[in-house]
Amino acid sequence: MVDAGIYPGDVLVVDRSLRAAHGDIIIASLESEMTVKQLHLTPPPVLLLPRNSAYPPITIAGDMVMEVFGVVTNVVRSLKRGGNS
Repeated sequence: MVDAGIYPGDVLVVDRSLRAAHGDIIIASLESEMTVKQLHLTPPPVLLLPRNSAYPPITIAGDMVMEVFGVVTNVVRSLKRGGNS
């Protein structure tokens, strides 16, 4: 999700009370595996976009089991310490 400003080691704040809308970054259970993707609802079919050019979009087919766990609302990132880059 680097193209969405989410990097390895980041902590995501997720609101499970929000209804996921087109364009939201979501946590989804897809075939019993959790994933972070951008939700695209229109035009059909539903797509889960990785927002990382190294990975392909996922098209949600009629027989796939997907459940939205929650909507990502914030990203928490730790800063490196000690002055080493």
